[in-house]
Amino acid sequence: MPTEFWRVPEKGWRVKAGIRRETLDGERRVAATPETVKQLVGLGLDVEVESGAGLASGHSDPDYVAAGASVVNSLALGALDVYCHVRPLEPSTAGALQRGSVTIGLGSPSSELPTVRALAVGGITSFALELVPRISRAQSMDALTSQALVAGYRCVLEAAMRLPRFFPLYMTAAGTIPPARVLVLGAGVAGLQAIGTAKRLGARVSANDIRPASADEVASMGGTFIKLDLETAEASGGYARELSADRGALQRALLAPHVAQADVLITTAAVPGRRAPLLVTREMVQGMRPGSVVVDLAAESGGNVEGSIPGQDIPIPTGDGQGTVTLVGIKDAASAMPADASRLFAKNVANLLALMTRDGAVSPDFSDEVLAGTCLTHDGQVRHAPTAEALAALAALGGENAPVASGSAGGPQPGAPPPGCPASGSEGVR
Repeated sequence: MPTEFWRVPEKGWRVKAGIRRETLDGERRVAATPETVKQLVGLGLDVEVESGAGLASGHSDPDYVAAGASVVNSLALGALDVYCHVRPLEPSTAGALQRGSVTIGLGSPSSELPTVRALAVGGITSFALELVPRISRAQSMDALTSQALVAGYRCVLEAAMRLPRFFPLYMTAAGTIPPARVLVLGAGVAGLQAIGTAKRLGARVSANDIRPASADEVASMGGTFIKLDLETAEASGGYARELSADRGALQRALLAPHVAQADVLITTAAVPGRRAPLLVTREMVQGMRPGSVVVDLAAESGGNVEGSIPGQDIPIPTGDGQGTVTLVGIKDAASAMPADASRLFAKNVANLLALMTRDGAVSPDFSDEVLAGTCLTHDGQVRHAPTAEALAALAALGGENAPVASGSAGGPQPGAPPPGCPASGSEGVR
C-alpha cells in the first residue's frame, strides 16, 4: 500500500511543487522546463518557479507562466510540498523545508552525509536520482544516464577544440591529412557517446572497457575494441567493479602502447560509490606525441588520469622533451550544455514525480521497487543502507552528535539498493 501523503488534499488545496535557481557556481541546469511544468500541472500540482531559474538553459519567466507555473521572486522553501533540484542540497536548504515534504534531485549521498542527516532529522522524504535502479521501466527516470549522454558528447568537443589538427581524413591537392586517432577508456553511456561523437567527426576511434559485454557496444558505435588479457570485471546491473591493485597495474601496462599512439585520449571510467580508478599514469601521458590531448571526464570523482584537476588544463612535458600534452580535467560537463541537459534531467524528475502522484496527491508507494530503491530518507530515517552505515560509522568516530536510524517503520525497508544501483553516483559518468 502507498505511504499516506503528509496532508490530505482538501477542496481548493493543491500540492505545491517548487523549482529554485541553482546556487552552485557554474551550474546552469534547471530541474524543470516549461515542458515538464505542463506535465506536473497536468498531474494536479501547483508549480512555483523562482524568477530566472531557467534563463541559463534558455527558458524565460514568461515561458514558465505560459506553461502554467507561477513565477516568484524568491521561493519560500518552508511552504513547499515538493522541491525539485539539480545539485545536492546544502544542509541549510534541507533544514528550511517543511517536515514531510518531498525532494527529488541528485543527492550524492556518500559525499553529502551532513545533508543526508539534515534530511532525515527534518523528516524529509528525499529521492536521490543516482539511486534509480537500472531496470527497463526506470530508464525514463535515470538521470545518471541522461547526463552521461551530454557529458560524453561534450568531452569530445573539448578535445577537438584543443587538438592542433583535424579529426577527419582529408585528401587535398596539397597532400593527405590522416584522421586523428582517438582512444576512449570506459564504454559506459558517456564513453559510448564519446565514441560515436568522435566517429561522426571523422576520427579513427578505439576503446577499452573491463566489461567484456562492451565489445559489441563499442563496435555498434563504429569503434574498434581493444581486448586486453585481463580478468573480467562486471558487477550486477552492468556496472564495472574495481580491479585489484596488481590487475590494475597490469591494465595500465597493457594500455600504455595504445595510449602512446593516440592523438586524443578520453577517459570516462567510474566505479559507483568509490573513487574513480587510476587508468593512466603521468608517465603514460608523457609517452604521447607533442600536441596530443587527454580529457579526463572522471576528474571530479578523483580522476582516471594521474594529476588531473577539475576545471584546469595542465601542460605535461613529453618524455622526449619536444613539446607538451594537454591534460584537461573536465568539470560540470553536462552543465556546459544546459539546454539539452536540462531538457533530459527535468524529464527524469517529472517522470519520477509522476510515479508517486495520484489524483493530485503525492503518495510514494514503497512496494514499488523504483521508489523504494531511489528513496534516500523518509519519516526521519535513512532508507538507503550503505548511506545509513556511513552515517553510523561517522557518528562512531564522533563526526556527528548521534546516529540516524535506518530502515522504515512505516513500510517495507528497501535496505541495500537493487542490483546495479550505486551507493552514490559520479554524476554524468557511467
